[in-house]
Amino acid sequence: AFLPHPPPSIDHRSAALVAMAFVKKEHPAKSVVKGFMTGGSMVVMSYPLEYCKTQMQLQSKSNPEYANMVECFKKTVKNHGFGGLYKGASVRIFGAGFQQMFRWGAYTNISNLFRDDKGKISVIGNTISGLGAGVVEAVCAVTPVETIKTRVNDDMRRGTGNYKGSGDAIVKILKSEGPLGLYRGALPTILKQACNQAVRMPLQLQFFTMISFGDESKKKNPIYNGIAGAMAGVGSVFLTQPQDCVKSRMQGEKAKELYKGTLDCAMKMFRNEGITVFFAGSLPRSIQMAANVGLTFALYPVIGQILDKVWS
Repeated sequence: AFLPHPPPSIDHRSAALVAMAFVKKEHPAKSVVKGFMTGGSMVVMSYPLEYCKTQMQLQSKSNPEYANMVECFKKTVKNHGFGGLYKGASVRIFGAGFQQMFRWGAYTNISNLFRDDKGKISVIGNTISGLGAGVVEAVCAVTPVETIKTRVNDDMRRGTGNYKGSGDAIVKILKSEGPLGLYRGALPTILKQACNQAVRMPLQLQFFTMISFGDESKKKNPIYNGIAGAMAGVGSVFLTQPQDCVKSRMQGEKAKELYKGTLDCAMKMFRNEGITVFFAGSLPRSIQMAANVGLTFALYPVIGQILDKVWS
């Protein structure tokens, strides 16, 4: 298909950078606050999709409880009320704030190493910055938060009643397994997040350039940034879905009894359920990622503009 080139006044290199123009050098604390506010707001809006995605991944493929995401949604509301869709959400909302805080803080600081005097960055530099941001957020926030969320959801699905909520799960996991209990499935999580951000940051740039036709006046427009972010989120799903599925299994309630480690988990999943098991929950995750990443790229510059008015 024919894709319009950027206007002559904007060279190709500049056009490839315009979408991330809202990421600028600023006080580190400001990036932290923007990231935290962005993450919390995003999860409140999209958590039901996250919940359904996790349930679809945790169920047995040979004897599934839910045929699709819609059925998962209906059965959850019927059996647990609308609040069931937000089971484990408190730690996710708080954790997402920290996740975005670490992501944008790391991305901003790492990307500054690759930017020239005009603040421009190459595609390779942007990819490396995204990769580094993904590793940082996985280690500092995503792994423990995902472990708690997954185990609380798995506990409700099994009806075992081990946890009253996220806070109770944290206390019991730390008491019975120590701090390492919160880092079950760390390897696939790090791989997933590193790949996610390494792919999403450059993809968002390219998609933004395509839909804005290289118009720099739209660089802080939440609609354009949000649409480009949603497209980048969906694109990254299919590169990271296998890691996400292994991660969910490794963080389930019975994982310690079923698997010796990440590789053993992946091998057993493949041997018992086939290659398609690594793409379980792809549809809800695609929708979730479109919403999450789109909201992230839309909210981050908006929150930044609001903060700029009160924090110069």
